[in-house]
Amino acid sequence: MFLYILSPLVDFANLIAAYFAEIWGFLIFIGNISSFIVVLIGAILWFTDVNTKRGKALVLGGILLAITVQYFVFFPPIFSIV
Repeated sequence: MFLYILSPLVDFANLIAAYFAEIWGFLIFIGNISSFIVVLIGAILWFTDVNTKRGKALVLGGILLAITVQYFVFFPPIFSIV
């Protein structure tokens, strides 16, 4: 009897977990794109001598962002409820 009562709650929790997984995938996509754009803008600023210091900082920040995003790709949170 107790399992029949919890079944809709478990289904609802799994539905919410699926939505979190979709949002997580979208955030990973945005992180990859933004790291590429930041490195690209930093390289343009650095190599055109418009603002060398800012360009180096942007390249370093973009590389750190890419490493962080890749870490979360390799070790994602678990969104399933068993």
